[in-house]
Amino acid sequence: MKIVTSLSFPGNCREAFDFYAGVLGGQITAAMPYGEGSPEMPNPPEIKDWLMHCWLQVGDQAIMGSDMHPAYAPDMTKPKDGFDVTLHFDDVEEARRVFDGLSEGGEVRMPFAETPWSRGFAGWTDRFGVPWMLNVAPAA
Repeated sequence: MKIVTSLSFPGNCREAFDFYAGVLGGQITAAMPYGEGSPEMPNPPEIKDWLMHCWLQVGDQAIMGSDMHPAYAPDMTKPKDGFDVTLHFDDVEEARRVFDGLSEGGEVRMPFAETPWSRGFAGWTDRFGVPWMLNVAPAA
């Protein structure tokens, strides 16, 4: 079994996933717009270029995403609360690089720093409104 986080966006999923792919060194392996969906699935013309399904592969891990039409998800623009996409690293320098990249233009809640449980920990919300945490494993 593999657990994959799926993120929802208010029309900017493609922009967010291009950004994530660049920072995380991943590859978008699927990006299906609503306009290419089944004819039985009625979609308003204004969302035809929005992504119904997006898959970002990073090594053996992945993140899914999609754009949510306001009619189906009216709270999409409200801050997300109660979860974080959490990244775990063995290397402090790589963790700092990813933190610097993903937090750019966002709001840092806890700056990258050593903690009693981690050689590097941080918490932030990125410029797309997605909450993240980062943790570096303790030294062996």
